[in-house]
Amino acid sequence: MEECGIDEAGRGPLIGPMVMAILCGNRKELEDIGVADSKKLSPQRREQLFVDLQAFNHSFVVINPSEIDEYVEHKKLNELEEKYASKLALWAPVEAIIYVDSFDVNESRLQLKLATNSGRKIICRHKADEIYPAVSAASIVAKVIRDREIEKLHEKYGDFGSGYPSDPRTINFVKNALKDGKDIDKIVRHQWKTYKSMLNKKLIY
Repeated sequence: MEECGIDEAGRGPLIGPMVMAILCGNRKELEDIGVADSKKLSPQRREQLFVDLQAFNHSFVVINPSEIDEYVEHKKLNELEEKYASKLALWAPVEAIIYVDSFDVNESRLQLKLATNSGRKIICRHKADEIYPAVSAASIVAKVIRDREIEKLHEKYGDFGSGYPSDPRTINFVKNALKDGKDIDKIVRHQWKTYKSMLNKKLIY
């Protein structure tokens, strides 16, 4: 039976989009090409596997910072992921089992919501990208697509690093942009505490 996996990349960054992806395929075939949790793979290995994964049915959505901000402002980031996970699930074959890397602390609650929204057979698990090859594959697709989106932003705005708050290059980029009046409104997540803190310090000084 065909299995599908849903995962995301870029939930936590200060800069750039979040990408959610679904991939469907035969478990053994996915295991044979060597899929693994994207976080444990080098960028080069992810790119290699991404090429191999083009042979499998997959789809993805790029969610921009402005939409993420709308949901985070009301503390509803999980609802945003739920919305797109449900849409991606509808893309899958009706008979497929869909495994989802749970973004809700309560796996059963999310499983019920997604199953109700999509009418599909859903199984939600924490760290599903380490357990189910289809989710590992979806995580690779999501990460590679996000990395490519980040590269496009680098070309337009300059090198801001990974976009994560833990990256000093990202923090320095935002600080300098605020200081110099550079327009980064379309790429930064305004609702992130890190950004609000830097913005407040700029206003104070």
